[in-house]
Amino acid sequence: MAVFNKLKQLDAYPKISEDFYSRTLSGGVITLVSSIFMALLFITEFRLYLSAQTQNQLVVDTSRGETLQINLDITFPALACSVVSLDAMDISGEQHLDVRHNIYKKRLDVHGKAVDAPKPDAINAPKVQKPLQKHGGRLEHNETYCGSCFGAESTDDECCNSCEEVREAYRKKGWAMTNADLIDQCHREGFIERVKEEAGEGCNIYGKLEVNKVAGNFHIAPGKSFQQSAMHLLDLMGFITDSFNVSHTINELSFGAHFPGAVNPLDKVISIQKDQNGMYQYFIKVVPTVYTDIKGRKISTNQFSVTEHYTAGDHGPRVVPGVFFFYDLSPIKVKFTEERPSFLHFLTNVCAIVGGVYTIAGIIDSFIYHGHRAIKKKMELGKLS
Repeated sequence: MAVFNKLKQLDAYPKISEDFYSRTLSGGVITLVSSIFMALLFITEFRLYLSAQTQNQLVVDTSRGETLQINLDITFPALACSVVSLDAMDISGEQHLDVRHNIYKKRLDVHGKAVDAPKPDAINAPKVQKPLQKHGGRLEHNETYCGSCFGAESTDDECCNSCEEVREAYRKKGWAMTNADLIDQCHREGFIERVKEEAGEGCNIYGKLEVNKVAGNFHIAPGKSFQQSAMHLLDLMGFITDSFNVSHTINELSFGAHFPGAVNPLDKVISIQKDQNGMYQYFIKVVPTVYTDIKGRKISTNQFSVTEHYTAGDHGPRVVPGVFFFYDLSPIKVKFTEERPSFLHFLTNVCAIVGGVYTIAGIIDSFIYHGHRAIKKKMELGKLS
C-alpha cells in the first residue's frame, strides 16, 4: 500500500469532485468551436499523411552514352508541308537532314483544319510522258528504269528515279536546284504543281526525334538543306516565292517522358511574324531529371529553361527563314522522389494538434471566465462606472 500511496503523489492530473465544477455558456461555446477546429486540423493532417510529398536533390550527372528524346508538335499556319523540312545536328558532327522517321506532317487549311490528300483523277489527269532514261531516251516496255541525277551522281551506275532522289543527290553535292520543273522526275511528279496547289495552306509537324545526348540543334525551315564549304545552307531556289511566313504555334516541346508536375515553358507559345522574312531562335538549357514515384518506379527525363530571339529578314542575307532550337545540357541532374510521412510523424502532429488546441482553448476560457467574474464583482461593489 505504501508503494501505491507514493505513486498517487506522482499524479500530475489531480481529480476534482464534480461538486466543484462550474459550467458556463462561454465554456460550452469555446469547447464546441475548438472541437470543430481540432477535427478540421486532424482531417487536414490525415490527408497529408495519405498523400505523397516530393523531395528534390541535386547531383552531378555522370551518365554517358545515352540518347535524348525530343517530343515536338508545332503548327505553321502559313507554311505548306511540301515546303517545310526538319533537320537535326549536334557538336559531334552527326547530321540528320530532312528527318522523316517518326516525324509526321499534316496539311492544314486556312482555318487550321486538316486537309485530306487529293485523290488522283484518272479521267482528267494530264498525259504523263514515259520516264527519261539516264542515257537520254525514254523508258521502253522491256527496259529497267534508271533515271539521271543530272550531273550529281556519286558513281557512274547511280540512278535517281524520283524527284526526291535527285534533290538528295544535289544536296550531297552541295548544289542548289534552281528550277525543279527542268528535272524530268520532278516535272512528271508535278513537284511545282504540288507546291502551287498547297500555297496558302499550313502544316502541323509532330512526332519525336532521337538524338545524341550532347549539345546540338534542330530546326524547321523551308527548303532542302545541304552543306557547302562547311556551311549549312537551305535550297530555296526551287520555290515560286522569295518570302516565307514562319509564324508558328508550339503546341508541345519536351525532352523525354512526361512526369507529374512537369512544366514545359514553350508549350502553347504563339509567335507571329510581322516581317517579310524572319528567323526565330530558341536557346534551351536541358536539365537531366529522374523522377521516382511512391512505388519506386523511376522516370528518366529532362526539364528545360529557354530564352528566345527573333531576327528580321532585313538584317542581312545571312538571315535564314525558319525556327531554330539550340539546346545544351546541364551537368547537374535533379532527382525528385515521392515519399510518404512516417506514422510516428503523423502521430506526433496529431498529438501537437490536440494538445495545442486544448491548451489555447483553456487559456481563452480562463481569460473570459475570470474577466467576467472581475467585472461582475466590481458591478456588485458599485465601482464600475
